[in-house]
Amino acid sequence: MTAARILLVEDTPSLAAVYGEYLRGAGYAAHHAQTAAEALAMAADTVPDAALLDLRLPDGDGLAVLRALRRDHPDLPVIVMTAHGSVATAVEAMRGGAADFLVKPFAAERLAVTLANVLERARLRLEVRSLVAARPRGGFAGFVGSAPAMQAVYRTLETAAASRATIFVTGESGTGKELAAEAIHKLSPRRDGPFLAINCAAIPKDLIESEIFGHVRGAFTGAVADRIGAAQAADGGTLFLDELCEMDLSLQGKLLRFIQTGSFQPVGSTQLRRTDVRFVCATNRDPLREVREGRFREDLYYRLHVVPVVLPPLRDRGEDVIAIAETMLARAAAEERKAFRGFSDDAKAALLAHRWPGNVRELENAVRTAVVLHDAELVTAAMLPGSLRSSVGAAPMPAPPQPAAGRARIRPLAEVEREAIEQAVALCDGNIVKAAAELGMSPSTLYRKRAAWAG
Repeated sequence: MTAARILLVEDTPSLAAVYGEYLRGAGYAAHHAQTAAEALAMAADTVPDAALLDLRLPDGDGLAVLRALRRDHPDLPVIVMTAHGSVATAVEAMRGGAADFLVKPFAAERLAVTLANVLERARLRLEVRSLVAARPRGGFAGFVGSAPAMQAVYRTLETAAASRATIFVTGESGTGKELAAEAIHKLSPRRDGPFLAINCAAIPKDLIESEIFGHVRGAFTGAVADRIGAAQAADGGTLFLDELCEMDLSLQGKLLRFIQTGSFQPVGSTQLRRTDVRFVCATNRDPLREVREGRFREDLYYRLHVVPVVLPPLRDRGEDVIAIAETMLARAAAEERKAFRGFSDDAKAALLAHRWPGNVRELENAVRTAVVLHDAELVTAAMLPGSLRSSVGAAPMPAPPQPAAGRARIRPLAEVEREAIEQAVALCDGNIVKAAAELGMSPSTLYRKRAAWAG
């Protein structure tokens, strides 16, 4: 087993030699730095397992070094060393994030015990974090549900939020693309900045450039005053461009220049303006198909498609539909001052059987309608829209047409495979993981095949 690497920051050579021997005698690998600058450089080059830090250094304050180490390496346990009469400083260091402190002079045994304790605590913190990350979550940043496909979405959002990378969210209408964009913003270092959303499909073609980049007075009929656009208003924050594939090709070129340079020109202006925004984009189309068919610029696609997030449709999320519906019911019942507290068994069956072409948005509409039009403790199937009630007991797919007598045909393997998969999903009540297990394939493969068919 490799010895733990300990960064020893001590400017007195004799003490450094003694402490180095203490460390080696306890089975640690000691790496000595005499100054603050040298310590930070060594930690940046190879992060140690722990650090022993003298608070009095020739080129800087030890507390400043502690803050820098904690900022750059949050999981690094730091033990500060101080002389008699400086215990107040050691306490201040503990408040600043030090794992423990030692008062000079100290014995080898005291150092060994202290190091063993802080390293064990660090190991346990990492283990707990790993267990929490691996545990299925019932929700995340506004999302509700524990389906395997959503666990992957949660992990991607959590990991990508801290970066500056552009996020490209795809998924059917109503799957929560704007919610994903808001989650990225709230989890990012830009959380205190503005979050602006532009729906490229909802704004007329001749106005969307002004909505994004703004305009100056007189730029066009009706421009009676200067107006800033979303690009400038979102400075320091996040700009969410929804239904991006609806954007006109000419404006796509201007957007590409803005992303590449960080500068833009308001409509009617000759002056360049600069802004700092993080982009999150979304579409309910297949962006690569839009590129192939000439409706979306390839260079813009590769500039924006840095971190892809694919939101699964509600019909592929199994029991999530019940959890989401119950959350919506509690909110709607409180707002409408109704007594609803759950769904009856026949209502749950109807919710699980429905295909949800409108996804979460359709579900919310169904729940809201039931709450507004009825008053009871349980929502029953009879209270749900007719389209949901008719889903119960309905065959998930029509039976394949039989060839005429005497005209047997060989069916393509892809057709047989698709029929078998859809039948397995239906028999498993929409549970993709269970269907994949019954078919002897991985859930990710099943998700990928169904996504390709839907596209």
